[in-house]
Amino acid sequence: MVALGTAVVTVSITQLSAQFSYGTIALQGPERRVAVALSGDNIYIAWLTNKTGNNEVVFRSSNDAGVTFSDLIILSNATDEQVQDVQIAAESNNVIVTWWQTNATSNDPVARVSTNNGQTFTSVFNLASNGTISVIA
Repeated sequence: MVALGTAVVTVSITQLSAQFSYGTIALQGPERRVAVALSGDNIYIAWLTNKTGNNEVVFRSSNDAGVTFSDLIILSNATDEQVQDVQIAAESNNVIVTWWQTNATSNDPVARVSTNNGQTFTSVFNLASNGTISVIA
């Protein structure tokens, strides 16, 4: 359940898992947490998965209050790194998804940003960089 001012929206994971062809959402343990953000009739959902053998941050969105959901977008590209603690926020048509990316030498917060309701995202930004933040190639 997500509270927004005086409005309360309840999202049924049972109903949503039927919509996700990528796999069933498991809500056990912090690595299986589902992050949800709402903006108007838009619902944005991000979570961690290991379905392909690599830890990945994945994303889906709905622009019709949850009647339908977009195709799955894989936001992370961490083949040799671990990803954890996904978070999401949205306002108007802007969406930001953040997570921690860890390897043998670093543990950095990263983010991807969408300015078109989650249809497309920037490349990964390393938030731990000093100075102007640039996109990770």
